[in-house]
Amino acid sequence: MNLTQYRPQTGVSTHEGQVRPLNEDSWFASEELGLWAVADGMGGHERGEWASAVLVKELGRLVLGSDFTVACSEIAEAIHRANRTIFAEASARSTRIGTTAVVLFVRDTRFAILWVGDSRAYLLRGGQFHQLSQDHTQVQEMVDRGLLSPEEAEDHPMGHVLARAVGVTAELEVDVIQDEVEAGDTFLLCSDGLHDYVDKAEIGRLLGGSQPETIVSELVNEALDRGAPDNVTTIAARFGEATLLNLKTR
Repeated sequence: MNLTQYRPQTGVSTHEGQVRPLNEDSWFASEELGLWAVADGMGGHERGEWASAVLVKELGRLVLGSDFTVACSEIAEAIHRANRTIFAEASARSTRIGTTAVVLFVRDTRFAILWVGDSRAYLLRGGQFHQLSQDHTQVQEMVDRGLLSPEEAEDHPMGHVLARAVGVTAELEVDVIQDEVEAGDTFLLCSDGLHDYVDKAEIGRLLGGSQPETIVSELVNEALDRGAPDNVTTIAARFGEATLLNLKTR
């Protein structure tokens, strides 16, 4: 049996930002697992850095099988486990602790994006730049209901108020999209420290750079040059020409 597999190249860059003394972002990248993630601990709440680390630790424990659909369910369950751990800790402390999560999973010719919150997933394909995830914010909900236009939402003062985050409620909904990978696809996962300060056109332009390591460095530097006070984390994963794997079956 022959299976098609794309060869990934990964770049990661993270920075605490121009103002904050602590980086509450966490990240995970495993080309072997075909799994990448960014988690942004909720600023202004206690132990945000711990919450994002809990999420990433759960993902790092995964041993994913060959079935794509089952693996996606296992990733979602890891996010739910993190939610239960963080929520229990927050309840014991009578406070709010949380994190966003955006995950890319690639297996053979298929990919999935799973997310909670406003950390984003983008895709550059054939020169076209796409935002794959949709923010879980109160402002985005107002846009969805037709109460705000997308233009009005861009600089809305409530733009940072999350409608959904890992660890904030006992029950959690994880959004998922799935599609096919194409040769040359470049995915970007990032915390809001990037997309709040660098516009989509510039992100798309920089994502077209030659190497993922260079891309992520330039993206973070662009955010810092624009005075980004927040933590900023970027992961770029580019998929090269496919190879065929020959698997023997009995």
